[in-house]
Amino acid sequence: MQSKASPFKYHISTLGCPKNQNDSQFAMGVLDDAGFIEVESPEDADFIIVNTCGFIEDAKKESISKIFEMAELKRSDAKLVVSGCLAQRYAEELAEEMTEADLFVGVNEYAKLPEILLSIGNDESKAESENHTKKIFVDPCDLNYLESTIRKIGENPYTETIKIAEGCNNRCTYCVIPAIRGNYRSKRMEDILKEAKSLSEKGCKEIVLIAQDVTYYGRDIYGEYKLPELLTKLEEIPGIEWIRLLYCYDDRITDELISVIKNSKKVCHYIDIPLQHASNKVLYEMNRKSTNESIREVIGKLRREIPDIAIRTTFIVGFPGETEEDYEDLVNLVEDIRFDRLGVFAYSREEETPAGEREDQVEADIKERRLDGIMTRQMDISLELNKEKIGKVFKVLVDESQDDGSYIGRTVYDAPEIDNGVIFTSERELKSGDMVDVIVVDAFDYDLVGEEFVS
Repeated sequence: MQSKASPFKYHISTLGCPKNQNDSQFAMGVLDDAGFIEVESPEDADFIIVNTCGFIEDAKKESISKIFEMAELKRSDAKLVVSGCLAQRYAEELAEEMTEADLFVGVNEYAKLPEILLSIGNDESKAESENHTKKIFVDPCDLNYLESTIRKIGENPYTETIKIAEGCNNRCTYCVIPAIRGNYRSKRMEDILKEAKSLSEKGCKEIVLIAQDVTYYGRDIYGEYKLPELLTKLEEIPGIEWIRLLYCYDDRITDELISVIKNSKKVCHYIDIPLQHASNKVLYEMNRKSTNESIREVIGKLRREIPDIAIRTTFIVGFPGETEEDYEDLVNLVEDIRFDRLGVFAYSREEETPAGEREDQVEADIKERRLDGIMTRQMDISLELNKEKIGKVFKVLVDESQDDGSYIGRTVYDAPEIDNGVIFTSERELKSGDMVDVIVVDAFDYDLVGEEFVS
């Protein structure tokens, strides 16, 4: 390991949701501010950091696979650091079994990351005297939101997330997020507005508000739900053109929130509502606050008030005790509502959750059959909805150019790296972040094809 006089180099690999991406930006900002240097190749790094996801079994497997991949690439004198949700939840077990890693850092330690890395990077005598230096830095979640004032933003930050809260108070019986991230802690509104203004000054056009539940925002620190007020104030920031919401709980989608979305010129007519199921029995056993009837009611209200709103949701199939009748309730909801965007997960049995302790687990093959059934039906619905867009003109935010000269972008109805794309041609040379009018000429299951529209 090199001396402190020569700056340490780091490489960070991020897995999981937009919240993890946001955490990694914070970690990189803190490291850069302390004099560390980011490198693209893990082989060149003194510290390889893997920011892991530990939400469900597949995510854990992906994270572990990435750790081993990075272990193969690192130099013999480099250090492998496991951070994020997996480290927060399983640090002691991983430290015992995963000799490839040198350090485990939880989700609350990013502000102290330079100090933590230097403590192991400069401890040469100990490293030489022990077979493998192993340190764990995992603290309980703080009672307050830990302000992340330093984020490393790319050269063209046309779309960026703002994490408005950490943790979750919804004790869904299948979920480990509260155990990993702690209780819900809202970020102060003035800090969010400051961050949004800073991003706009750097050229950001799309702000994506993220939290485990954005609709709960403010309840803990202000005594009332403050998302509508926050949106109204964000709209006043010049340069921001799209404000997007991930994720909203249906029982807190109020008339006030609907009115703000409806009347705003910047809040996207797009809403992500993780409904999880449609059977009243399963919803109750999940400890969800909604019912089949309340779900239909709120979606009906959203579509009456905002006819062009795109509604995205996620469902879980194979929850313990889920019967064919329960599954049919879900199929019927999908067919009746015709969601614009939909994702499905097979239930993942998680330790230390009420659902994970149940004995009436659903067989894996049944879960897969039910998942395939929902997704097959949704593909048909998505294609039908996309075909209805042929001949219409949409404002498209350019994400990237392709080798053949075409471009990939998104409409206001599509979240970055999650939803549908628009593949289109243009006579002009465009760059990421440009907004152009595109007329749709063809449609597939999940993507649209078009060309720049010139009036």
